[in-house]
Amino acid sequence: MPTSALHVARTGLEAQDARMRVIANNLANIGTTAFKRDRVDFATLAYQEQRSAGQASTGQTAFAVGLNLGTGVQIQGTSRIQTQGNMNPTGNPLDIALDGEGFFAVELPGGGQVGYTRAGNFTMSNDGTLTTAQGYAVQPPIQIPPGAQTVTIAPDGTVSALVPGNAEPTQLGQLQVASFVNPAGLRAIGDNFLVETAASGPAQLGIAGQEGRGQIRQSMLESSNVNVVEELVEMIETQRAYEINSKMVSAVDEMLRNANQTL
Repeated sequence: MPTSALHVARTGLEAQDARMRVIANNLANIGTTAFKRDRVDFATLAYQEQRSAGQASTGQTAFAVGLNLGTGVQIQGTSRIQTQGNMNPTGNPLDIALDGEGFFAVELPGGGQVGYTRAGNFTMSNDGTLTTAQGYAVQPPIQIPPGAQTVTIAPDGTVSALVPGNAEPTQLGQLQVASFVNPAGLRAIGDNFLVETAASGPAQLGIAGQEGRGQIRQSMLESSNVNVVEELVEMIETQRAYEINSKMVSAVDEMLRNANQTL
């Protein structure tokens, strides 16, 4: 029994250590544009069944309850909380935010893989292509001509600008928004990018504001959805749970020491 208790306590220590790491990552990204906080989901390990409910206790009676001993806890996974962050005005016409569901599509380097992000702090390359800060082109590509002025991005993603020689704004293209059947199934790869997986399903590109997709807000950026107070409370809970499991290890060690001295 003491050895089993040590094992159970060890799984608790490992689980709370992982939870603290997730909380630390959330707090570290509190200023990251459009960051979505993660939550750790736990599950019990397999139970050791010593006696099953309904098993015969005598010739005429049966046990009303069973005897099952748990073997600890394990991390079931991490869930990305998709709630939207606040919209912050920036005054930069190339900054855009999604007010609602969806992601911007970006062509990642090497192999033409497409990444998805809600961070709309875009800029222009030396040839006028709308890109991320890393230089990755937004999909579908938007080309802004040299000398273009008053770049306007409509809520449906239509990009237009005043081009030299034209008195009226010229339409340069239209940004599309990607949606997924299960956005929680997207895999994070860093740099604010996600990639599709079998769990997320394929990306479905469409016009912003249609079929449940969010509308585009120009000159605004979405902030992180991390709540500092909530994360600090969870950090305290995690610390207390870790301390309790540590005390369990110490208690079992003391029990073993007493048993060795007595026997």
